[in-house]
Amino acid sequence: MTGSPDPLTRTTEGTAGPDPLPPPPGGVLWTLVGDVRGLLMLPAALALQVAHPAVGAGVDEHSVFRTDPWGRGERSLRSLQLWVYGGDAAAEEGRRLRRLHRDIQGTDGRGRRYHALTPENYAWVHATGFPVHHHAIRYLYRPFTEAQERRLYEEWLRVGRVLGIRDRDMPGTIEEFWPYYRSVLADELEATAVVRELLATDVRLPPPALGPPSVRLLLRLCWPLVLPRFLWLRRFLTVGLMPPDAREAIGLSWTDAQERRLRRLGRVVRVVVPLLPERLRYLPQAARARRRARAEGRLPPRRAR
Repeated sequence: MTGSPDPLTRTTEGTAGPDPLPPPPGGVLWTLVGDVRGLLMLPAALALQVAHPAVGAGVDEHSVFRTDPWGRGERSLRSLQLWVYGGDAAAEEGRRLRRLHRDIQGTDGRGRRYHALTPENYAWVHATGFPVHHHAIRYLYRPFTEAQERRLYEEWLRVGRVLGIRDRDMPGTIEEFWPYYRSVLADELEATAVVRELLATDVRLPPPALGPPSVRLLLRLCWPLVLPRFLWLRRFLTVGLMPPDAREAIGLSWTDAQERRLRRLGRVVRVVVPLLPERLRYLPQAARARRRARAEGRLPPRRAR
């Protein structure tokens, strides 16, 4: 007797097995990942990733984040959007990333050999997004229900499969996730050199080479004034939107005054962003995917304001 196809996978012609499918339209990640508020969470997730000595060493020794920070950020953001909104292209992007990391290896700051695709290292990079979202949602969105939190984790596992992470390398439930997460905080995390650099407010950073020529020229002219404020904001969001237990594990301070400032910012963001039209509220890849899904009837029509 032939069983029905697994709804979480799609068979691709010429491959050894079915491709894992990304989260569906209408899911939690379709709302979160492409929303411009997601940009505010990325620094905290990145810092949490590179606080792991193996991941930090890999980024320190093999990444172009110093020589091409804006280009690397743009490419990473485009890849992230594909994991969720890419449809048939999502699994291929996951394979591309694994090929890209195949030769990343060396010795971390504790003198241990590492490889980027070692399951515990690769899974940690993906895992960090969940606790950061779980924490930051309280400031930037309406509070999630328990059911929404569980769905968020289930969809995070689906994205992990798209990236080639095996089920046995990620906790299968929220209840199993938190002990795993706390054990990594206790045993591994530290203020690596890359963490310290990402939090520094006195580093040299070139102006973004993005947008039309007129915008690039304006940024170059204004950059000496903009850079100190940008670096302050990056540090503020990185530390503030990082879960408190992760802050403590890395040794980052956070004051009551900073907490009040973050809460005020969150209140403004929660009011303003939902009022934006979809083309401004969502990043371009996400906005296009949402329009296409709505035209195909896979997303409900937008509600009139």
